[in-house]
Amino acid sequence: MNAYTWVKTFHLLFVMAWVAAAFYLPRILINLEESGGQIDVQTRLRRMGRKLYLFGHVMFGLAVILGLTLWLHFGMGRGMGWIHVKLLLVVLLLAHFIVAGRWLKGLDKGRLLPSTLTLRIFNEVPVLLLLGVIWLVLAKPF
Repeated sequence: MNAYTWVKTFHLLFVMAWVAAAFYLPRILINLEESGGQIDVQTRLRRMGRKLYLFGHVMFGLAVILGLTLWLHFGMGRGMGWIHVKLLLVVLLLAHFIVAGRWLKGLDKGRLLPSTLTLRIFNEVPVLLLLGVIWLVLAKPF
């Protein structure tokens, strides 16, 4: 395999790992909200959430470095309008991930989580954003 294929392979691997974290962190928040005040469960979920949030940031950073390599070194995406919309959706997904992390960190400062309904709706947002990203990458509509 050539360098381009290796870089793209690892980029996709780190993107998938980050998206897994972006999918699971809101679910941890829902579980925290529904834990019914069980201190041991909340402690475990907060620890899991903090570790997942750190893992997600590391995976995102590696994905960005490799994505920039694909764009700047290999010229992937140049002259393609769809890449800008894809990057906008990725930024929105990152913002979603950061909001989830701030909600988690806010618990340590005594802040409350949003309602279960709000968290459940929030939990579905990454799926819709990722659907848009995948469609854009495959269809390259413009």
